[in-house]
Amino acid sequence: MSIFSNILVGYDGSKNAARAVEKAAQIAGACDAKLTVLTVYRHHSLLEASLSMVRPGDPGSIDNALRGYATEAAEYGKTVARANGAPSARAFVKSGHPARSMVEFAQKHDVDLIVIGSRGLGSVENYLLGSVSHKVSGLARCPVLVV
Repeated sequence: MSIFSNILVGYDGSKNAARAVEKAAQIAGACDAKLTVLTVYRHHSLLEASLSMVRPGDPGSIDNALRGYATEAAEYGKTVARANGAPSARAFVKSGHPARSMVEFAQKHDVDLIVIGSRGLGSVENYLLGSVSHKVSGLARCPVLVV
């Protein structure tokens, strides 16, 4: 029996997140564990929603654009994971607060290790209130590896 059997890695497209995916894939390969790449995007604000109503010529909604970027990022993260030792890596996209969404996903899917980059593409809010990696490590019930 290996130490880890189900690993979750957060990926937002940043360099630190790419390093986290590489490390998670190496661990998953060594432990013969399942690896899931999770990309979380946040809904746009009410202000952005009101602005989008006065720009009817703009194609699509802001949420659709965010979801599209998140889907591309998750698929790229899965490709990186597969190239680094986790050939059966899967990718998921969720909407919500990044730290809470990762922890909820981990609990729901019986994850026994979360791997996350030390700094991602977070907003200025994260510099004032704490990084996503800090919040995940404080909320998670399983070990968290910050890369």
